[in-house]
Amino acid sequence: MTTEIKHYDDTALGDIRQTLLDVHEEAYADRRHEEFVQRFPWFVDHWGTKPGFSCVIAWEANVPVGFSYGAPANPGREWWQGHLETTPQDASTFSVSELMVRPKWRKTGLGPRLHDALLGGRTEAWAVLTVDTKRPRLQTMYEGWGYRKVGENQPFADSPVYAVMMKAAS
Repeated sequence: MTTEIKHYDDTALGDIRQTLLDVHEEAYADRRHEEFVQRFPWFVDHWGTKPGFSCVIAWEANVPVGFSYGAPANPGREWWQGHLETTPQDASTFSVSELMVRPKWRKTGLGPRLHDALLGGRTEAWAVLTVDTKRPRLQTMYEGWGYRKVGENQPFADSPVYAVMMKAAS
């Protein structure tokens, strides 16, 4: 089957919201009991209303198999703030909030395709994402995509501790 990646913006959130929730439910089936994981619908709504929100969804036939979304960071609120010795001259940053692939489609190269499709054509100088520090294989994967760990952050009391990773967006 051929996987097609489609782009969406904040005007489409009403149309894609349930799709994102469905993919998340399957991708996190083993962790659905965790309170922080159960808050995912709030995060979809929060990110989906940010100016510049962008989302890509991978489809096989009419089945959503993965997605990635994010938005430009507000100046001064970039996730790398407080982790770098010097602020980049061009500090414009795109925050990759989520990248999720249904289990059956993992290890097929879909993750990097979604990531690249999300960042393709972006004008920000930097891309930043976070990854649970208890998932070192994911951190290694992102390092293979050009990211480097610049620090750690726990944005919510019930969230995991995340490695903050960034790379030049070019």
